Amino acid sequence: RRAASGEAGTGQAIVWRNVVLMGLLHLGAVYALSLVPRAQLLTLLWAYFCFLMTALGVTAGAHRLWSHRSYKAKLPLRIFLAAANSMAFQNDIYEWSRDHRVHHKYSETDADPHNARRGFFFSHIGWLFMRKHRDVIEKGRKLDFTDLLDDPVVRFQRKYYKSSVVLMCFVIPTFVPWYLWGESLWNAYFLASILRYTISLNVTWLVNSAAHMYGNRPYNKYISPRQNTFVTLGAIGEGFHNYHHTFPFDYSASELGLKFNPTTWFIDFMFWLGLVTDRKQVPKEMIQSRKESTGDGSA
Repeated sequence: RRAASGEAGTGQAIVWRNVVLMGLLHLGAVYALSLVPRAQLLTLLWAYFCFLMTALGVTAGAHRLWSHRSYKAKLPLRIFLAAANSMAFQNDIYEWSRDHRVHHKYSETDADPHNARRGFFFSHIGWLFMRKHRDVIEKGRKLDFTDLLDDPVVRFQRKYYKSSVVLMCFVIPTFVPWYLWGESLWNAYFLASILRYTISLNVTWLVNSAAHMYGNRPYNKYISPRQNTFVTLGAIGEGFHNYHHTFPFDYSASELGLKFNPTTWFIDFMFWLGLVTDRKQVPKEMIQSRKESTGDGSA
């Protein structure tokens, strides 16, 4: 049938509020770049620290812990990761993990929230500009997410999500430079909040877009996700995407070794502190067997 007015060809209505808000956010980030030369070095370092905390809230938290249950974390670490996830402002842990599990189960189909077969723009940001495809909703309802709500930390963050986002994503990043070393509120807000937030969003989205289109496939050449070095550097270890979709239960989301994976280093450090247990890993024999049977021969 023909798409109704205000809808894309797939019949998914455009969410104009998201279009406008994301447009304004990115304009604010471009403006923030002009403030960099006028900001104090401590403010820039603080903004980068907030970026790293934001990233861990997604990579170590919503992704590897709650979406894939690839390791277990004790309460203090779960509280930290939930707070960091609120700083990321990418939907609460429950919604993020729910959508990600659907993405893995139905990757590159209409039931995939950010189906890369619909192009780079859609998988990067366009999926947020449209109502979810009916297949995402219908097939998502068939999956079990009760384990997420069994965690009191997830329930608490979901209940107070809006307040936690205001505090963690905007108030604290802005307040600290102003209060501790006298940075202007204007510079602190645009650099540690707006620019940092915008960059962290795009880095996460690159896992959905670039890492599904560009790179090699040493573990499974029959799926779209790729190994992408650029994404790995930006997303602190999440760019080994062919490996991750081949072995989604591995806590490292990559082969262990000297490869750049700060999220894995963080989890390992938490293990050393006694805050992490039950790290799931793929046996080397299984990895090698998979490379030989389904890999593209690039590794």
